[in-house]
Amino acid sequence: MNANPEVSAPEAGSPTVVLVHGAFADSSSWNEVVAHLRRRGYPVTAVANPLRGLREDAGYLRAVLDSLSGPVVLAGHSYGGSVVSEAAQGARGVTALVYVAGFMPDVGESTAELSATFPGSQLSPALRPVPLPLPGGGTGMDLYIQQDRFREVFAADVAPELAELMAATQRPITASALQDKATEAAWKSIPSWTMVTTQDLCIPADSMRFMAERAGSMTVEIDASHAVAVSQPGSVADLIDTAARATTR
Repeated sequence: MNANPEVSAPEAGSPTVVLVHGAFADSSSWNEVVAHLRRRGYPVTAVANPLRGLREDAGYLRAVLDSLSGPVVLAGHSYGGSVVSEAAQGARGVTALVYVAGFMPDVGESTAELSATFPGSQLSPALRPVPLPLPGGGTGMDLYIQQDRFREVFAADVAPELAELMAATQRPITASALQDKATEAAWKSIPSWTMVTTQDLCIPADSMRFMAERAGSMTVEIDASHAVAVSQPGSVADLIDTAARATTR
């Protein structure tokens, strides 16, 4: 899929596109996707995913969704897909879900469990755990990608200078968030689209294919790393545009 600068703008009353980043990223990872979508006439919000726990993160996203009026197309990258699946169930106005190299857990499944379903991920050996004091006492663990391995594992098709900035500004995720079990699976009731990144070293492509097939998701495959929203934002915007046009006319 290639971005077409001549593509016609959507009609008035276009849905709001809500973008949810995953672990080891922040909302700026969507910057170029936002630019593409705005040029096509879509209102866009890129949510700052807390990355503290699946229920907490989904609750935060749900509050954002409940503040919006009109139709919403909701897109999640990586762990952001797990948050989208949890938060969108029963949310008014959400017409489509878009998973960009994202997780689609069923009820009772965790992000970590799905990541290990098929071989090929190189993420785990690249992680750097950092002890985290918990509000109620005790110690948790924040996870970062080692900066000298960030581009190799997360963003192999991103320019080295930009990948270095992404490594330095990455947001950690708690280890417990990756182990949290899903209690909702919005993809069972809301139409979904999936982008499978075939050069992904964080989530094996076979894992994405398995989740998309199980969900009956409309799927495209792209030769890209896990950081596809940065390396190929036009293609990501194309898929979101397709989902929006298919569900909000």
